[in-house]
Amino acid sequence: MRFDRSVAYLLAALCVGVAGCATRVAPPVQATEPAPAAVASTAAAPPKSETQAFLSVNVLRAFDDARSALLAGRTEEAQRGFLALTKSNPELAGPHANLGMIYRQADKLSEAVAELELAVQANPKQPAVLNQLGITYRQKGEFLKAQDAYERAIALAPDYAAPHLNLGILFDLYLWDGARALASYEKYLALSSGDDDKVKKWIADLRNRKPQQATLLSRKEQP
Repeated sequence: MRFDRSVAYLLAALCVGVAGCATRVAPPVQATEPAPAAVASTAAAPPKSETQAFLSVNVLRAFDDARSALLAGRTEEAQRGFLALTKSNPELAGPHANLGMIYRQADKLSEAVAELELAVQANPKQPAVLNQLGITYRQKGEFLKAQDAYERAIALAPDYAAPHLNLGILFDLYLWDGARALASYEKYLALSSGDDDKVKKWIADLRNRKPQQATLLSRKEQP
């Protein structure tokens, strides 16, 4: 299965731990997905943390092996590794999150939602995971659940740009709430230094749109 490498870089940065994060979460990027290759710089080896002290060397090695396989494009190997970790250590958030996003890339949306929900249960304070859950809910047609996931991500990290953009897309195209879409897009632009020309066009489209007028502009969520 061919895997989107920009998503792979984000996946590889998702945490392995429970209450804490055993590796950094990739920061929001300034363009809509697919993300630029620069995101690769965030896929560093996980630093030491208090959470890691309670994890066995074998668990950490297995997570690193799966992470490395994902970055190398060996998606099936990575999937097997993360799946094994969800069985042996179901309390860890990272393997569930990574497995969920692998499933989403394979259009297995029900399985993806299930794994991302387990990741959030294990560690409810990771806005990047909540953002990914929101995207997956939206793809599955569960729009109110997507809204809730994005809003929870924003509540945890108000300066995290991606869920603001994704919430705007949700309000714009799926919930038909132009005023809230506009507010979300403008917040995203403010957080991203106003450099996203596509979103500027979406804002202009919203301001000029007549009531009930369908938009012809495409929208795609940001990981």
